[in-house]
Amino acid sequence: MVFEYILKKNGIDPQKDLTIDQSIDFGSTAAAFTGDDSAAYTVEFEPSATILEKEGAGYVVASLGEASGYVPYTSYSAKSSYMKENPEIIQKFTDALQKGMDYVQSHTPEEIAEVIAPQFKETDLETITAIVKRYYDQDTWKENLIFEKDSFELLQDILEDAGELTDRTAYENLVQTEYAQKACES
Repeated sequence: MVFEYILKKNGIDPQKDLTIDQSIDFGSTAAAFTGDDSAAYTVEFEPSATILEKEGAGYVVASLGEASGYVPYTSYSAKSSYMKENPEIIQKFTDALQKGMDYVQSHTPEEIAEVIAPQFKETDLETITAIVKRYYDQDTWKENLIFEKDSFELLQDILEDAGELTDRTAYENLVQTEYAQKACES
């Protein structure tokens, strides 16, 4: 959806100006790309994009994250009743996430890669470092966890454009930022 939104934003009609093959299992797109000489581009998440580059089988030519604007790919949801009954748990969880955000802002890609490497046993440290450096250079990580209204509206624009959203929701009715704001202050 983000890819098609970016294409349209740049005057390219995904249905008329090119062919997008969405029949390939997401985990197999890199292999399909390298095995198909008719495919000029592929959309990849990491580590596939960096591995294609390392193998000389492709090049990262653009970042969907940079081209789209800040799309909140990760968010956390909880029932209002749970939040009301457990505010200390919600705050501690949010504080821990903010601590991770603070770490990323204050350390080098090499240091970050060393810390996260145990979570990615199937990927070598050199590849993890290259990925983190790419994200670092693109300024992928926000400084805080606050889900901004502009990002919420962009997400709804993308969903609406894709035909997945028929009724928009007011930011104030769905998003609560008090825990993230408090985490930033501590």
